[in-house]
Amino acid sequence: MVAAACALTTAAATVLVATPASASAALRVHAQARGKFIGTALATSPLANETAYRNIAATEFNQITAENAMKWSDTEPNDNQYTFGGADQIVNFATANNQQVHGHTLVWHNQTPGWVQGLSATNMRAAMNEHIATVVGRYANNPTVVSWDVVNEVFEENGSFRSSFWYNTLGSSFIADAFRAARAADPDARLCINDYNVEGINAKSTAMYNLVSQLRSQNVPVDCVGFQSHLSTQYGFPNDLQQNLQRFANLGVQVRITELDVRIQGSRTSAKDTQQATYYTNVVNACLAVTACAGVTIWGFTDKYSWVPDTFPGEGFALIYDNNYSQKPSYTAVHNALDNGTPNDTTAPSTPGAPTASGVTSSGATLSWTASTDTGGSGLAGYNVYNSGGTQIATSTTNSVTLTGLSASTAYTVYVRARDGAGNLSANSTSVTFTTTGGSSDTTAPTTPGAPTASNITSSGATLSWTASTDTGGSGLAGYNVYNSGGTQIATSTTNSVALTGLSASTAYTVYVRARDGAGNLSANSTSVTFTTTGGNSGGCSATGTIQTQWGGGYVVQPVTVTNGTSPRTSWTVTFTLPSGHTIVGSWNATLTVSGNTVTARNAAYNGNLGSGATTTFGFQVARPSSDTSTASGYTCA
Repeated sequence: MVAAACALTTAAATVLVATPASASAALRVHAQARGKFIGTALATSPLANETAYRNIAATEFNQITAENAMKWSDTEPNDNQYTFGGADQIVNFATANNQQVHGHTLVWHNQTPGWVQGLSATNMRAAMNEHIATVVGRYANNPTVVSWDVVNEVFEENGSFRSSFWYNTLGSSFIADAFRAARAADPDARLCINDYNVEGINAKSTAMYNLVSQLRSQNVPVDCVGFQSHLSTQYGFPNDLQQNLQRFANLGVQVRITELDVRIQGSRTSAKDTQQATYYTNVVNACLAVTACAGVTIWGFTDKYSWVPDTFPGEGFALIYDNNYSQKPSYTAVHNALDNGTPNDTTAPSTPGAPTASGVTSSGATLSWTASTDTGGSGLAGYNVYNSGGTQIATSTTNSVTLTGLSASTAYTVYVRARDGAGNLSANSTSVTFTTTGGSSDTTAPTTPGAPTASNITSSGATLSWTASTDTGGSGLAGYNVYNSGGTQIATSTTNSVALTGLSASTAYTVYVRARDGAGNLSANSTSVTFTTTGGNSGGCSATGTIQTQWGGGYVVQPVTVTNGTSPRTSWTVTFTLPSGHTIVGSWNATLTVSGNTVTARNAAYNGNLGSGATTTFGFQVARPSSDTSTASGYTCA
């Protein structure tokens, strides 16, 4: 069974109504007939000033992403000074044209103002949470804005976390924190993680796959994964795109193509246009083949305003319209892939049988119904599920679907309509009403867990166990949350033990546990336990920093050479001192954290293993007062 997961809501929402498609219809008509969206990224200036730009954007697409207007630099350029002119322009345009808006992007290492980048860990996390609450909250009750890129581009090409100011200051915990903040700001929005060069199965996409799997296992609300798909004909097509989309879909998330363009080298030729069109066809077909793929967004639509020539010198012509707003072969490719020879079918499928609800929990239910038939010629394509207000809340290609993200102790009334390949919709099925379990009637928290104990302590992990809690409130014991001494949730478990991983060597950790029940009530904190990870290495190591270049306002240290001692090691840590007033502004091949004037550099995922006498390197860039000539010093290795 292929099931679509969704966050069900009884609030009004933009409904993209599918209508029968003719062969010459706009892209959005064919996409809607296939149960997908076809989107584009819009810039505010041509949207305001060019009629041709507005007309194409309104006519051809049913989903809109703001190219820049919703990024941090545009919405909060100064601390707590918000500007929503551009964002509102995009949302208002989409509302007027029955289009959905995908918010892009909340947390990113680019286009984030400098005032954020220099904050302390505590202040940076607070700024992030406040920004998300304000921006997402502004549109939480607007049915046009249905989804967000919460976190953007967190991985390096080798699958390690990007050494951004977010990661260097907060560690990877900022990712989960951002998603939880976004869910709190809008419980009904679909929340996505987004990245580039993850279209094929490679080290980077596998790292994102593992992260999404881990976050969802910890109940972090990651609802969808975005595959940017900035492609170039000179590098070849990722032929395992469909397979990769499907493996993410198997995690229970929605997938989508978020920033598609296909750049070519040099000038346009007929052969290059044909190759580009093939790439566009392949991407659309891959999405069509994966039920959980919601649709395809093209990063702009006209070469006149493409970002490609300024970013990739010598390459361009990446979009489906040329500079004069004429359709290119790539437009025809997208159109034909979505159309797929749609026949002149105006006969709707038969009405589905009355749905029944089973497997009802506090947050989900499975619906099943008797299948429809279709005699119009285009064939039965699937089913749409609607709430009592007429909002489509799920789709399925089979006669069952699993709903998730429901509220506890809440009655839901839903019905089903069948759709065929031409976009014809059946009559409404009979409605079914079911009530989720648990909920607000249970206000009794579980008992406090026993004091945790730590065992199996290594240089990077430990196992915690504790005496189980009990719950008498009626919703049942659901599991446990584990927190560090700062109150940050670091793990969850459904049993009274958990294995912590990814810890740092020779480091003291203080943690405690809280039990949770099916209604979301949390117990009091358990007693804390403190344990120290092992050193993990022996034989010693040394570190030497070399100034590569310097100027009045800063300098680059490259390389810092790490030399291992006599015993092989699996990790290393280098510490050094920054003069007062100096700030780390970038680093590579290591993860840096700063406490006061002390900087700690830890190996990346790919350079921690060193044999006897082996070396590796990392580097960093520092900003300093223009009159200061001092540099970092005091390198030690452990």
